[in-house]
Amino acid sequence: MSNSPSRIGTVYLVGAGPGDPDLLTLRAARLVMNARVLVHDGLVDPAILAMAPQGCRMISVAKQRSRHTMRQEEINALLVREALAGNDVVRLKGGDPFVFGRGGEEAEECIAAGVPVEVVPGISAAMGAAASAMIPLTHRENASIVSFVAGQCKGLSDQNWAGLAGFGRTLVIYMGVATAEAIAEKLMADGLSPEMPVAVIENASRPQMRVLRGQLAALGAVVARNKVSSPALIVIGEVAGRGDMMELNKVLEAVR
Repeated sequence: MSNSPSRIGTVYLVGAGPGDPDLLTLRAARLVMNARVLVHDGLVDPAILAMAPQGCRMISVAKQRSRHTMRQEEINALLVREALAGNDVVRLKGGDPFVFGRGGEEAEECIAAGVPVEVVPGISAAMGAAASAMIPLTHRENASIVSFVAGQCKGLSDQNWAGLAGFGRTLVIYMGVATAEAIAEKLMADGLSPEMPVAVIENASRPQMRVLRGQLAALGAVVARNKVSSPALIVIGEVAGRGDMMELNKVLEAVR
């Protein structure tokens, strides 16, 4: 991916998956390994960033609760500016670029400026976390509907989540660690049973992954007691209580 002032570069919106470098798509891995300019989020695992070649210019636009190193509008402008300067840009995002990754906003901004864009999908955080924890998001006995919501949005109490969780349904909450107690109260106020199984999956697919299980009424306490930190997802529904298949699998692996 060469750069020249006489050309316009391409912006590649690349999904880095849930964390494990082995879960990158082949296309994503090739782009990272050949990147000249790499703009990345804070949730991208360091092992993936280490795949970039020597001399690659790495630009962090990590976002944390209540503190952004760069506003979204500035990130959009950065991508456009680099591409118009002739640089191909690998924009690396945790999970999938179009699932709570603001990839749509960045793509629209680039296209409006005449910058070519390619989207490279990744394994979404929800899919990767559930698979790592061996929690089936759908199951013939428990759930045929899956919903994804963001738990760290303004006006959380005003959002209508009625019907998203309950019998036959699985609710996956992104960015819900800081508001876990409020989320539980909101769902119970909507009629969801306090005994509904929940699972909190921290650092999915990574060596330090933790899966914490409990009931909806205790969700806030589980997060606080275990000092859960991002990246973490919350799964709410009967599927979260289908035994602990991950532990059973460890036992089976140990006896092989």
